[in-house]
Amino acid sequence: MGALGIAVLVFAPILSVLFMAFWPTENIWPHLMATSLPRYMANTLILMTGVGVLSASVGAGAAWLTTLYRFPGAGLAHVLLLAPLAMPAYVGAYALVDFLQYSGPVQTALRDTFGWSSARDYWFPTVRARGFAILVLSAALYPYAYLLTRSALREQPASAYEVARALGSGPWGLFWRVGLPLARPAIAAGAALAMMETVNDYGVVTYFGIQTLTSGIFSVWLSAGNAGGAAQLAVVLLAVILVLVMVERASRKRQRYYQPARNSRPVLPTQLHGGRALLVLFICLVPPLIGFVLPVMVMLGHALAAPTSWLDAGLMRALLHTATTAGAAAILTVAAALVMVYGVRLTAGRLPQMLLPLTTLGYAAPGAVLAVGLLIPLAHFDNWLADGVLGLTGWDPGLMLTGTAATIVLAYMVRFFGIAQGAVDSAFGRISPSLPMAARSLGRDRAATLSQIYLPLMRGSVGTALLLVFVDATKELPATLLLRPFNYDTLATRVHEKASLENLTQAAPAALLVMLVGMCAVVLLARAHPMAAPRGQ
Repeated sequence: MGALGIAVLVFAPILSVLFMAFWPTENIWPHLMATSLPRYMANTLILMTGVGVLSASVGAGAAWLTTLYRFPGAGLAHVLLLAPLAMPAYVGAYALVDFLQYSGPVQTALRDTFGWSSARDYWFPTVRARGFAILVLSAALYPYAYLLTRSALREQPASAYEVARALGSGPWGLFWRVGLPLARPAIAAGAALAMMETVNDYGVVTYFGIQTLTSGIFSVWLSAGNAGGAAQLAVVLLAVILVLVMVERASRKRQRYYQPARNSRPVLPTQLHGGRALLVLFICLVPPLIGFVLPVMVMLGHALAAPTSWLDAGLMRALLHTATTAGAAAILTVAAALVMVYGVRLTAGRLPQMLLPLTTLGYAAPGAVLAVGLLIPLAHFDNWLADGVLGLTGWDPGLMLTGTAATIVLAYMVRFFGIAQGAVDSAFGRISPSLPMAARSLGRDRAATLSQIYLPLMRGSVGTALLLVFVDATKELPATLLLRPFNYDTLATRVHEKASLENLTQAAPAALLVMLVGMCAVVLLARAHPMAAPRGQ
């Protein structure tokens, strides 16, 4: 029953969105179709396609170079290629605009160097444009393609490359004829994940003034006051996500045909020297320089320029709120994943077995969609509960859920349940069935078996799941903006609000704290994907 209840909790926001979209109090669908929806859809598809192609190209290329070759600085390049995972895309957008705008260091240096006095004297591309938005998002999201492609390349047998070399293939031939075809499912899966995150983005598109489906949900709901219209846009967004999920799952299914035999030899990298090594190192460093180093340097410069901003009371409150909500969400989400996965493993019923993989779909649902699906039903429940308490006691408790941070925690739980569920399920699968069977034969009940046998053996995986949920909750922006109580800031919302007011000095400390938290996840990933030894000469 516990597992079934958790599954219902995860599905409830999506079902709520569907109900509000198909039975709205005020149907504005014809108006959306005739006015805003085509523009929202076109911008969303253009961003998705651009980010998917660019992140897949960068991620696959970097994965090929770091897997097949060794060069001085390869270890540093590998860690830096993962570093953009710690960087929220909206922070990268603020930093890039600040760096390239008219008053930024690049254009200022150009005017000083060539003696130009105004913008009329030279041409410079418009920074807040769709192309730069694609660049920012790709620089933040290419690590998805990099990680998946690198894992696929490392699992390929060395014999395939040896045969190709024997037939006369050079480096480019090996890439186009062997590596790329075998890694294509992993590249497609990485591109699909990057595209899903692009659809979920709100901070970058609003800062660049691009109207997408996600920003449309905010506009229709908050500006026009129409929850049904927001739900209808959310359904369109869910349909786009569903297509991407199907592409990603199909890629995984095809990938299984390319797994090597157990006794196959892994690919060993070739050592590079001289100019070729420097060229490869430079190519590998360009993406993290744009996606991580530049934003860190820009934000660090603003933070050091005003050191008193670190003592701002608003920053301290945002830090406390972030630690409270993300910490509570991490603990509750991992605990719920333990209960659900353990419950499913103990039951022989088909329904729980079918529900378990479906609960990961919450991770694919954008934060804005979950906010729409959570806030409206919870508001009705809150009002019903408050009316009941008022009628019984004469005391009006107010809004006990939607007026507090509990709604944010619930949204985080639904949004990131898939992360915890995947880590916990994988950990359970690595434990020999004989151990819990022996515990049960010695008189331990199910709860004692979980606490005394499973949890001690799963301590590392549970800790990893807690950290990953905490990191993602810290960076989450759309759901937090829509669900937070009045005057309740987290680090993510503080960065967004201060940067929207062009006050990067106040935004920088919060942005750096978010990045510092994200680096914990990057360190875990770097340890889980170490560099291989080079091929002997």
